[in-house]
Amino acid sequence: MNQCLAKSRRTGEGAVLPGQSVLSHCHIVGEVARAIMARMPDWLRLELFPAGAELIAAAHDIGKVSPTFQKKIYSALSQENEAVLSSLRGFNSDAEKLWGGHGGVSQATAEEQKTGKYIPEILGQHHGFSPNLALYQATSEVFGGQPWQTQRIELLSQLRQALAADFPVVIDGLQARVLAGLTTVSDWIGSGSLFEDPGIDWRPRIEQALDSAGFIQPRLKPGLSFVEVFGFPPKPAQTRLIEAANQPGVYVLEAPMGLGKTEAALYAAYQLLQKNLATGIYFALPTQLTSDKIHERANAFLERVLEDGSPHKQALLVHGNAWLKQFEMGEEGDPGGAWFAQGKRGILAPLAVGTVDQALMAVMNVKHGFVRSFGLAGKVVILDEVHSYDSFTGTILDALVKALRQLHCTVIILSATLTRERRDKLLGMAPQKTACPLSPYPLITAQPHSRDPVDVGAMEIAVEQIPDVLVAVAHHPENDAIEEVLRRAEEGQQILWIENSIQDAQDIYQKLAARTPGMGVSCGLLHSRFTKADRGAIEDAWVTFFGKDAADTRGQQGRILVGTQVLEQSLDIDADFLVTRIAPTDMLLQRLGRLWRHSETARPATAQREAWILSPHLPTAVVSPELAFGATAKVYAPYVLCRSLTVWRDISQVRLPGQIRELIEATYAAQDENEHMARHLHNLETTRGRLAGLALQGLSKGGTTQPEEKAQTRHNEIESTEVLLFRACSHDSVGKGTRVTLLNDERLWLPHNGRALQRKQWRKISAKLMQNTLKVADYLAPSAVSKKRIEWLGDYFYLGRPEYEESVMLRVALVDESGSVKLLDNGMANPNYHVSYDNVVGYRTTKTGTKI
Repeated sequence: MNQCLAKSRRTGEGAVLPGQSVLSHCHIVGEVARAIMARMPDWLRLELFPAGAELIAAAHDIGKVSPTFQKKIYSALSQENEAVLSSLRGFNSDAEKLWGGHGGVSQATAEEQKTGKYIPEILGQHHGFSPNLALYQATSEVFGGQPWQTQRIELLSQLRQALAADFPVVIDGLQARVLAGLTTVSDWIGSGSLFEDPGIDWRPRIEQALDSAGFIQPRLKPGLSFVEVFGFPPKPAQTRLIEAANQPGVYVLEAPMGLGKTEAALYAAYQLLQKNLATGIYFALPTQLTSDKIHERANAFLERVLEDGSPHKQALLVHGNAWLKQFEMGEEGDPGGAWFAQGKRGILAPLAVGTVDQALMAVMNVKHGFVRSFGLAGKVVILDEVHSYDSFTGTILDALVKALRQLHCTVIILSATLTRERRDKLLGMAPQKTACPLSPYPLITAQPHSRDPVDVGAMEIAVEQIPDVLVAVAHHPENDAIEEVLRRAEEGQQILWIENSIQDAQDIYQKLAARTPGMGVSCGLLHSRFTKADRGAIEDAWVTFFGKDAADTRGQQGRILVGTQVLEQSLDIDADFLVTRIAPTDMLLQRLGRLWRHSETARPATAQREAWILSPHLPTAVVSPELAFGATAKVYAPYVLCRSLTVWRDISQVRLPGQIRELIEATYAAQDENEHMARHLHNLETTRGRLAGLALQGLSKGGTTQPEEKAQTRHNEIESTEVLLFRACSHDSVGKGTRVTLLNDERLWLPHNGRALQRKQWRKISAKLMQNTLKVADYLAPSAVSKKRIEWLGDYFYLGRPEYEESVMLRVALVDESGSVKLLDNGMANPNYHVSYDNVVGYRTTKTGTKI
């Protein structure tokens, strides 16, 4: 056992040396887990992290005391140990994939030792996947038989003695998930650079390692008022939410766009953190774009509430590359590891803004889902724009809210447009069986943890009514809208045009941009199919032009910003005039919320608070929705589109927020339908049932654990993949590295041994490469190449683990001077589409044979 290695280490020259032994590494990880728990508040530790949890974490790698693993690690050393390798000659390391690697051996050993319910599975899953042990047990010959099992039992005994601990009783599956998360995160930290050298005393480094990983409690300025934090007094709805959300529970704030729901939720979170009733904040947004932009407001909030010396002030609000460069999460959190991407790591940080998808995966059977459960435990979780989720995501979201209650979280749900039925589901309440009058609006629904949602229900707290504004609404064809938009822009108006598909947005942008030269009008495009770097630049420019603080630049010229649904959610943008493609009522209301958002904004004298809706003739749409709605019918259900069009077609003006509840319920209320609409409704209900079933499969703990990249949190029949774009790349002749030219013509040298770099430099290069990626539908992406062709990127991007037979989800392509996207060998990127990319239109595909 003393010869069994857990780790190897690579020198700057590339030599591979022995690292920590299995006993030392396991002991380190147990002490890391103990130190993490010591930093938790007593109420959370007592509820979810029992004494002895550190032994579970320590036992994770007992399966490395196995002949196949030892043969693999000794074979990789630069200096061959002939005696050891000779004794392992009869074993095949490649066979490990049959039982999930050393995690499978850990699980089998713990099962044979009867360590208690859930604990063997926790040990087996610590790399994210459940091992396949159907054909194996602890004393199987491939695991070394009884002699090796005896050594593993001895290892467990020594760990019990070293930690002075024994295995705890794990109460239920949810507690098992957070303990699995603790185990995995402790393993990552315990595998970090501070513990690589077995010749250095590791004990004094435990606390330093936790600090380096970012596990530091935020230091708050006490007693700040709302005015001191945000610079303006709270509105009645904000005050009521802050008063209601004074203890853990679930709170729903329904209020119109522009009311300041974000600030209300953040201040409520600040109060809970002050009272030690929460461990941090996770602000979950519907899309990456909206989560990127909300950072500016959240950063301003942190600037006010955190003490000057708090490390969170600069970097721990996870965004962009700051956290990636500054903090070290250990082995899996290093570049090339599965957890380096900031979108994932944010859920572990004390204060973070991210996408709701990362939170949803906390309750899904997905790789490292339990790490997310652990990361959310005890936090204030703010779920924004909840109305915008379909039946598939809604089913997972309901399960998430239920789990967050059990994880002692405070859940604050923000929405402008919820139906009563959807609100009741989120709160876990039985749906109302009798017709009831419309609820007040705005409205706060409070359900503190002490309440039983079934027996007691939730408290509805009415809020002072907000004065209505009138918005003129008109339906016009696309060609008329183009002429109107150009005319108004020439007058100096700031105009939004929102489409439902990226292709449509790109087409409209090109039509408008072709007409604007010489008019003194600026035209821009914003959607999700730009590289992160380009999207960030576009957001900074265009969203700022339309933002609250753009008074100096707003009047300089007329502007037209074309975009997709990303413009309707969570962005504080203010337009003079809106054109939108028909969409479901809740989305239309969100889009109307971008109009005349701030009363103090100076506007051209000709501007009116008005929106034009591009919509087909209703009778035609009812009979042939796919033909009438075009690409929109692939994005939204035809039944909901027809119901929305029915509600909106005769409206010439709308009162906001006074009519929001009325319009939402009118769209979604059950009613008698004609033959065509009844068929569309049947199709919708069938789809909803199927989506709910698919979502429940994703929630199931049985079956195959999904890789994170394939986990579906939104329903989409089409898989997506990540694409990395370069201008050029070339390998040196001796295989030491690759020189790449980024799309902005910056040149980077990528050593094939990234670990030879200084760790901050290594992380910086990887973060910069990630800024040159985007996500596209798999069928539109450049063709995949073998992992061997891109293994030179393995120290910078996660390319999957062979023992789990993960497919590589990364595609790599070149963009030539004309904008055409080509494969690395300059071949055609996609056999069915001409693919191009530039920083104005983004990633664009045209069916092969179509005139470009």
